[in-house]
Parts: sequence; structure tokens; C-alpha cells
Amino acid sequence: MRNTRDLFGLVEKVTARLRLKSEITIIHRAELRILRSMTDTELRSLAAENGWRVVRRLGSRQIQFYNDAGTRAVG
Repeated sequence: MRNTRDLFGLVEKVTARLRLKSEITIIHRAELRILRSMTDTELRSLAAENGWRVVRRLGSRQIQFYNDAGTRAVG
């Protein structure tokens, strides 16, 4: 399924960026299309599974991911 492959690539991109910086803003149309195809619950679940926080900005024309220390495992 193409969407799954695209989502995997986007997750890898966000992961790589958040290793170096505290946030990443997604503004590219193709990437936003992938994220908009997900429900809010799915998007928040994806973020939580990866230790991120997600914020939709400007009517979903930007989606930001942040490292969320509160969701990371201790130890």
C-alpha cells in the first residue's frame, strides 16, 4: 500500500529531525496530504507511539511535531 510506505518515510524524516532539533514543521503538500488522510486520533496515536507531541497550525496548513519527554519511557 503506497500510503503506508509514504507514512513510514515521513515518520523516518520526523524521527531524524527530532534527534537534532526540538521540533519539525511539516508544510510540504505531499507530506501534509499523508497526515491529513489520518484521523486526529490516529495522528495523535502515531505521535505518542514515537514520543512526540503534535500540533496542527493555520487550519492544518502546517503540522508541527515536538519531542515530548512526558511520553518517553524512563530507564
